[in-house]
Amino acid sequence: SCQNKHRARERRQQAQVEPQNLVGAQAIVGMGEEFPSSLSSCKFSCRTPLDEKAILLVQFLLRKNNLRESITKEDMIKHVIKKHKKHFTEILRKASELMVLAFGIEVKEVNPTTHCYALVSKFQRTSDGRLRGEEIMPKTGLLMTILCVIFMKGNCATEEDVWEVLNVMGIYAGRKHFIHGDPKKLITQDLVQERYLEYRQVPNSDPPRYEFLWGPRAHAETSKMKVLEFLANIHDTVPSAFPSWYEEALRDEEERARARFAAMLRTSALANVHSGGSGRHSFSHLQ
Repeated sequence: SCQNKHRARERRQQAQVEPQNLVGAQAIVGMGEEFPSSLSSCKFSCRTPLDEKAILLVQFLLRKNNLRESITKEDMIKHVIKKHKKHFTEILRKASELMVLAFGIEVKEVNPTTHCYALVSKFQRTSDGRLRGEEIMPKTGLLMTILCVIFMKGNCATEEDVWEVLNVMGIYAGRKHFIHGDPKKLITQDLVQERYLEYRQVPNSDPPRYEFLWGPRAHAETSKMKVLEFLANIHDTVPSAFPSWYEEALRDEEERARARFAAMLRTSALANVHSGGSGRHSFSHLQ
């Protein structure tokens, strides 16, 4: 079952991931202080006043960007951070991590003299890399975060696992979100209908419990390595900083390469049959 698989997976990961890599792994729970296998121990009560300020700062940054207004350190302190001014760097760091996790956007200082900032996509670059308000695609970062949780949980994550992470990011089932609207509908219906996620009942669960897997469209449009790169980028490290997941991602890349090559062979063979050729020169471009 999913639960047994991901418990075994967690035990292997706890044994393999070096202590210095825990900081990177913490990114998946936003501002949580626990390793992903201990998500259940980090409830909403874990959040500190600085965490709350970081969430407010995310909302402030998105509003400023949507209005095409400049984003300055002075404004952030004046309107959001206020008495926590001495913790500006830490609050901005937390907010930046949430922006990447939720929206796939990073906060960049574009003018160190005036302390002006801009929102920059980690996925789609424009000529100057900056984002206009309408270009922000909220589902991108949220989906990547969920796919990351599923991967880290042994390719199958319970609904509780997913909501534990989203709760730390300030996203709750049954509570309208200022960006995502109805989060539960988004992840259990919209993303499922779009085939990015698979949402199914845990076998033999009574009362019924549910779990998430990657959907066929997620497998087609991204990969375990890309999801691991997403996690690594959040903390300016590399995928190999997470050994067990990196090894699995490498195996996945190899399997994908073999599948692509096999598909290419089939396509070339069919084309050769239809053209009536002998096939001797079908793969000359590979030599």
